[in-house]
Amino acid sequence: MSAGAEHASRGDAMNSWHDGTRVVHAGLLPKAQGTPYLPGPTFAAPYHASGDPADSAFTYGRFHNPTWQRYEAALEALEGGPSVLFPSGMAASAAVLATVLRPGDTLVMPSESYYTTRLIATDYFAAHGVNVVMAPTANNAQRELLKGAKLLWLESPTNPELDVCDIALLCAAAHQAGALVAVDNTTATALGQRPLALGADFAVMSDTKAMTGHADVVLGHVAARDVAWAETIRTYRTRMGSIPGPMEVWMAHRSLGTLAVRLERQCASAQIIATMLASHGKVQRVRYPGLVSDASHATAAKQMTLFGPVIGFELADRASVERFFATSQLVFEATSFGGIHTSAERRARWGADAVGEGYVRLSIGLEDVRDLLNDFAVALAAV
Repeated sequence: MSAGAEHASRGDAMNSWHDGTRVVHAGLLPKAQGTPYLPGPTFAAPYHASGDPADSAFTYGRFHNPTWQRYEAALEALEGGPSVLFPSGMAASAAVLATVLRPGDTLVMPSESYYTTRLIATDYFAAHGVNVVMAPTANNAQRELLKGAKLLWLESPTNPELDVCDIALLCAAAHQAGALVAVDNTTATALGQRPLALGADFAVMSDTKAMTGHADVVLGHVAARDVAWAETIRTYRTRMGSIPGPMEVWMAHRSLGTLAVRLERQCASAQIIATMLASHGKVQRVRYPGLVSDASHATAAKQMTLFGPVIGFELADRASVERFFATSQLVFEATSFGGIHTSAERRARWGADAVGEGYVRLSIGLEDVRDLLNDFAVALAAV
C-alpha cells in the first residue's frame, strides 16, 4: 500500500474511532520504517524553493510549517472542520472578528463572556464602526438581538460564571437572520462539545487551557465549518504574521494524545468536588453544569459529552477566599485553567467580571480526588 493510500485508509478509519483513540493518532504521518510516530518540530524561516512558488510545498515560515500542518490535521479530526493555528486564544478570537466584521456591521455577544474578548469588541471594533450589542447567556437572550446582525459570538460554558446556552437553537436562529456564528469552546474543549456539529460556523479555542493541559504552552486555534472561511482566516494569519512557534505547536500535539484520559479524570473529579461544595455550609453557591441542580444542566446535558474541569463557587468575601487559599496545600492560586494541577483564583481581583468578591473559579487537576476532598475540607474549615 502506498503512503498516500495508507493515509486515506487511516483517515477513513479515524471517522469510526472513539475519541480516546482519535486523540492518540490524530495528525500522525503514515507508518514508515525507521521514522518516529510524531516528527520533531521544524525550525525554518526560508525553505529551498526554486522556480514557481506553487511548485514547492513550503516556501517561507510565515506562510506554512510542517509542524503546524500536522497539529492542524489533528484538530480537524476532532473539530470536524479545517483548523487554523494562532499564537494564543485571543489571537484566534481576533482573527474571526477581524475577518468577518466591517464598519457598520453588528456583533451580538454575551455580556459575561471572556473579558478580553469583550474588551477588544468594545474598545477596538466598536471604535472602528462595529455596532456591539450584548445580552446574557442565560435563557438564550441573544436570540432577541439577531435582526440585522453579521456575527453572533457565543461562549458556552461561559468564563467565569459557567452559564450555558443552547448552541443549536441559537445557530439556527442566527442563520435564519443571516448571521454567522462563532463559539468560544475553550471551557468545554473539542472533546466535551463540538460547536461545528451543532451548527456553528466557527469554533474558537484557547489551546493554552485543557487542550494542551500542562500549563506550559500559549496557543489557540479556529476551526471552520466552511473551507472558504478557513482559507480566509489562514490568509489573515499569513498577512498579519500572527503565527505560532513550531516548538509550542509540537508540544501541543504531543500533549493532545492524553487529552481524553486527562479530561475523563478531571471531569469525574470535578463532579465529586462540585457535589461536595454544593452541600458545604460555608459555600454560598456553586456553578457546575454537571450538577443536576445547576440552572444550565438540562441544556448542557443535551449538547456536552463532558461537563469540563472548571467549577465556580462562592464564599462569603475576599478574606474567606484568601484564607481558603492560604490553608490549602493542593490548590495553586493562579489564573488560567485546564492544567494537570488543581488551581483557582478569586476572579474579582481582576475587576473585569460581574462576580462577587468571594467568587472562585476552580480548575480541577489530576490529583487523586480523595486527597482533594481532604484538602478542601481542611481549607474550608479554616474559613
